[in-house]
Amino acid sequence: MAPNCVHLAAFLLLLSSVASCGRAWVGVNWGTMATHQLPPEKVAKMLKENGFTKLKLFDADELILAALMGTDIEVMVAIPNNMLDKISNSPKAADSWVHDNVTSYLFTGGVKIKYVAVGNEPFLKAYNGTYAKKTLPALENIQRSLDNAGHGSKVKVTVPFNADIYYSPDSNPVPSAGDFRPEWRDLTIEIIQFLYANNAPFTVNIYPFLSLYGNRDFPFDFAFFDGNNKPLWDGKALYTNVFDANLDTLLWALDKAGYADLKVIIGEIGWPTDGDNNANAKNARRFNLGLLKHAVSGKGTPKRNGTVDLFLFSLIDENTKSVAPGNFERHWGIFEFDGKPKYELDLTGQNEEKGLIPVEGIKYLEKRWCILDPDVTDLDDLAKSIDYACSLSDCTSLGYGSTCSNLSLQGNASYAFNMYYQVNNQKDWDCDFSGLAIITHDDPSENDCQFPVMIARSSPLLLHGGISDILKKAVRLYIFVMFLL
Repeated sequence: MAPNCVHLAAFLLLLSSVASCGRAWVGVNWGTMATHQLPPEKVAKMLKENGFTKLKLFDADELILAALMGTDIEVMVAIPNNMLDKISNSPKAADSWVHDNVTSYLFTGGVKIKYVAVGNEPFLKAYNGTYAKKTLPALENIQRSLDNAGHGSKVKVTVPFNADIYYSPDSNPVPSAGDFRPEWRDLTIEIIQFLYANNAPFTVNIYPFLSLYGNRDFPFDFAFFDGNNKPLWDGKALYTNVFDANLDTLLWALDKAGYADLKVIIGEIGWPTDGDNNANAKNARRFNLGLLKHAVSGKGTPKRNGTVDLFLFSLIDENTKSVAPGNFERHWGIFEFDGKPKYELDLTGQNEEKGLIPVEGIKYLEKRWCILDPDVTDLDDLAKSIDYACSLSDCTSLGYGSTCSNLSLQGNASYAFNMYYQVNNQKDWDCDFSGLAIITHDDPSENDCQFPVMIARSSPLLLHGGISDILKKAVRLYIFVMFLL
């Protein structure tokens, strides 16, 4: 993923399919970069009802961990990049983090923490090396702290890397020519050696959608698993999709580094449903169904047979993610912002017509919308008002090729005004825009372009997407009492 795309939370899902190399599982990332969070306890209930049994977080969110206590969901907690400097320089800081975010939850009836992700895509080109030399020392300190706390054999460390750390040269663009990029090769291999020595997996994020988005000449069907595109030959190896080619490029790079048998997990993979002309529910369902069937089949890739362990990205849409990479960044979820499934998805990979169970018991704000006043004639300030509304809310569905791209100028204004109004919890004074807007109780949605009504905040203690100090203390006290019992 691109910079600023670090996510606060993510889940994993265990499937029952068994292949020659062991039990297959498919995970799902749960990002929480949204103005209005779904109640964690309701999401945890939905995860259990859908059969999700694995979880990965991009930090150690206390409310989410509290909601997962007593469940069978295995969890990957994470250390954000902005903590790598402190963790890498201070063993005491590592000890404190492990105590607060691992040890405090590892008890009978607690949380099944399986992995600690140290950073997220720390070698990403856009970071200009900011975290590169902090990653391995942070890994070492966290591993030492896990060992000292008695968790080293059960909780494994890993680093989710972006796929841009490896490549095939333009002169020979086939997987078998794959190697780590020269500028990161030595550091990457040091981390690989550390992971291997500690029986920990290598984690990589792969996005076939971005191959298509970044190159309009990219063969469309090659991004999927059921296309009729021209295959890629690499010697005797035949590649019919870009995922296999990308993963095998990494596997060849590992082979050349002397670690051909290192376990690899796909940390993020998925397809967005809005924000680009190729980002829609039809393509997302096609991609994810093909991916799941392929992953659990046991066929693997030309380079490595067996099931592919992966984390779908993502669980729920996030309306505050950075759109620097593209408007699609806020639309990766298999569920809408309110926990409703976007499309049918058979999580077993058998391509059966199965619906996902939604998050239940969600409360919404009143059914009212903010729109452009149809009686207004002076529109001189309209463009400025639209820009203001969109700068402080999510208007990505208005972009080219998106679900609301065919609205009129008046429709664009109404959509922008309503998004700002909903994000601000329908306060009357947030539907004015210098007299251009009015409140209506008639749904202004048009065809596939939905004008949402925001969910009600789950708790008055949730401030600016975070957790108040009072609530944090309450959660810690609850965990401590449960431990004593």
